Amino acid sequence: MDTRLLDILVCPICKGPLRRDAARNELVCKADRLAFPIQDGVPMMLVSAARELPATDASPAPVTLP
Repeated sequence: MDTRLLDILVCPICKGPLRRDAARNELVCKADRLAFPIQDGVPMMLVSAARELPATDASPAPVTLP
């Protein structure tokens, strides 16, 4: 997938940044916990095509305060 395209694509729900997961061939929105598939090099940016991520995949590591 072209990196220039990834620079302009945003999540269709929150308009936030997407991260590419090359291993699963998906674009991931951490804020909405959704993964959008990439099929034949084309990102499927429909909410109905997205896979919901478990909380552990999308959440940052917990912060422990002293």
